[in-house]
Amino acid sequence: FMATPDRFSTPQVGDKGRKPDWFKVRLPSGQGYERVLDILRRTQLATVCEQARCPNQGECWAEGTATFLLLGSVCTRACRFCAVTSGRPAPPDEDEPARVTAAVGALGLRYVVLTSVDRDDLPDGGAGHLARTVRLLKDHGHTVELLAPDFGGDERALAAVIDAGVDVLAHNLETVRRLARAVRAARASTDRS
Repeated sequence: FMATPDRFSTPQVGDKGRKPDWFKVRLPSGQGYERVLDILRRTQLATVCEQARCPNQGECWAEGTATFLLLGSVCTRACRFCAVTSGRPAPPDEDEPARVTAAVGALGLRYVVLTSVDRDDLPDGGAGHLARTVRLLKDHGHTVELLAPDFGGDERALAAVIDAGVDVLAHNLETVRRLARAVRAARASTDRS
């Protein structure tokens, strides 16, 4: 989009309210979009596309792809920039890695993008669950990119994901150091990231 001075207003930190009309994106319908939606509903999987209200969701789903959100749809952190629900998540779903692999197969993906909510409630931050999912996808011949949480700075947790064979490991800082305290959860640390 192109912002012009008369159409642009700067959102305030923590403002999760109504978006300006020019910022709203219509979700397309159509065969590709409906197919992804159907597969995700049948496999009962969450996507960051939906949970974070990504404005690119319609475009990606219409092309037959989505970014899977692992370890549930409730995050233990409450970053002010993020639309993902925060609170007390349910225990990890042991069947989720298999359902992700089934959905990836049904979608015909070769390159898979995974992310997860932060799970500060788990001793390993959810790394074992993510590693199982990566290994299962790799066993089925997929290339796997993981946008990982910080695992609370636990290097063993990070090593578990790397050892699982992830092809691309990424981590978002979300903002510059100067603004980190204003928008990231208190448990997040720029230095740790």
